[in-house]
Amino acid sequence: MSTPQIQVLGPIRVAVDGVMRNLTKRRHRELLGILVAQRGRTITTASLIDELWDGAAPGGGVGAVQTFVGELRRILEPHRPPRTPSAVLVTVGDGYALKLSAESVDAWRFEETFAKAVGASPGEKDSLISTGLAEWQGDAFEEFTERPWACAEAARLHELRQTAVEHCAAARVESGRPADAVALLEAHVSANPWRDEGWRLLALALYRSHRQAEALAVLRRARQQKVGQLGLDVGPVLADLESGILRRDPLLDPPESSDLALTATAYSRSGARVQLEAVNAVLGSLAVAGDLQTARTQRLAAIQAARTLDDPQLAARIVGGYDVPGIWTRADDPEESAIIVAAAEHALASTARISDRTRARLQATIAMESRGTANRQAEAVQAEAIARRVGDAQLHCFALSARFMQEFGRTGLAGQRDAIGRQLIATALDADSPTFEINGHLIRMQALCALSDVDAASIEADAVDNLATRHERPLALVFTSWFRWTFLAGEVSPPLPKVMPGFSEGIAALAVFARQLRDGAELSGGDFGPYEPWVRPLLLAQEGQGKAAVEALRQVPDPPNDLLLEATWCIVAQTAVQLGEPTVIRRALAALEPARGERAAGSAVMDLGSVDHYLEMLQAAVTSID
Repeated sequence: MSTPQIQVLGPIRVAVDGVMRNLTKRRHRELLGILVAQRGRTITTASLIDELWDGAAPGGGVGAVQTFVGELRRILEPHRPPRTPSAVLVTVGDGYALKLSAESVDAWRFEETFAKAVGASPGEKDSLISTGLAEWQGDAFEEFTERPWACAEAARLHELRQTAVEHCAAARVESGRPADAVALLEAHVSANPWRDEGWRLLALALYRSHRQAEALAVLRRARQQKVGQLGLDVGPVLADLESGILRRDPLLDPPESSDLALTATAYSRSGARVQLEAVNAVLGSLAVAGDLQTARTQRLAAIQAARTLDDPQLAARIVGGYDVPGIWTRADDPEESAIIVAAAEHALASTARISDRTRARLQATIAMESRGTANRQAEAVQAEAIARRVGDAQLHCFALSARFMQEFGRTGLAGQRDAIGRQLIATALDADSPTFEINGHLIRMQALCALSDVDAASIEADAVDNLATRHERPLALVFTSWFRWTFLAGEVSPPLPKVMPGFSEGIAALAVFARQLRDGAELSGGDFGPYEPWVRPLLLAQEGQGKAAVEALRQVPDPPNDLLLEATWCIVAQTAVQLGEPTVIRRALAALEPARGERAAGSAVMDLGSVDHYLEMLQAAVTSID
């Protein structure tokens, strides 16, 4: 039986035995696109109906989906005998899935090729990525990019494509072929003027091609486009490069052969399993060093590559081997986190035997990646118990950090988080892990703010700064900068790194809003991002839109269980009392009661003052209502 070849990196097409099949119906193309976007996972009939008709299917849509599936099966498997089950578009429970290898789908093949390029020598990396980039015939799912099912997957693939271009160009520069890198990067920076890495590589490639004036012109063009057209600052990387080119810094010259280069070359000659294990070890270092985008992209690629090797033990080690601590309780990419959690759960459910250490890492991974979205405290506790039993200090650090991420089941848990931070610092010293030692000090800094001990929190912040500077952990300084701005009257606006959208989105406006609310000042609007539902009712009330404010308040869900839990409930409390909404007043009173005696400042990023102030306000309102 011939295996179909599916293309989604451009127009959606299918070929069988080298012959393009007829996909004239838009519904066939969209159904196939949805299945490819699932990447082999099952999608229920109900979900297909919602995706295809936005919930308004004719006659319920079940019969129509069954018809489309039957027609698509005949397209994908034209030689399949009648009344025999499909081996490609299979029925799984009340749903369907594509059962194909990565070699049969261009998007999957591209990801696998990129994953193989990680850790390869510059020449091999260039060859692999160039092959992968040749898969693209347009935008991913280009006919359906506005459809809800395609948006996230198309954006993810687009980002991976741009990253691949930059990796390929970097490999050409590194292997002594800067002119070939220039040819690749000219179109790239024109299409993606906001990406500093593209501009940096283009300027460096020109410089190494002995075209200094053109390299400087490229950097000027970058400044003009970013500042003049996009309103973005030119980052320090480009400014430093320009300075280096002007003084002909020897560090910009091609590096001589080194032991590290020899090591990388040796790894590139190893098998896929060895390379994946090596890459997995490097990704954590990339993340804590500040290159989160590469770490995230390559992590998913490594997980996907490991699963295609049909080695459950290896897949489990790859999924659970990324022992990077967390300090902010909202994920940078919730969809990516969900994929990783699913991969970890799949590895734990496998019949293959895995070690206790790997099991604990998978459990800690689930707890870490589920932060703010699901209660997975049990997994974190189990991981910690295993780490204690086997006497693995590094694993114990990871489990403690994951347990911290789950220590938000209710308000008023700052004391417990402070204890976790203390334990993490001590364990990190045993593990000789400055990364987790920094994590422990940050946890304590946050918890001590909630316990209203700002002096002690300031000592923890100083410890973080010293360790982060010594060990080159730049992202840790983001949180100490915010602490000082909030609690020590810092005048310099703290950073909002684009590589940390889970932290950055909406936080600046919310922090200013919290300061105004605490000080009794007029409230200002802004881009509150994911926090907008809890802020909007109070802003509406301030604008005199009482009816709209009450309606918005009644629809406000409980805040997520995260670092901003107490602060968000205090905003809800203030609004409920001001609008006299009894149901919400009682909800807020019950939610905040466990935090009596604490400060609504457990994030160390914003401070709404004493929780008792809001409890007294709520209690007085309840008494008045009764």
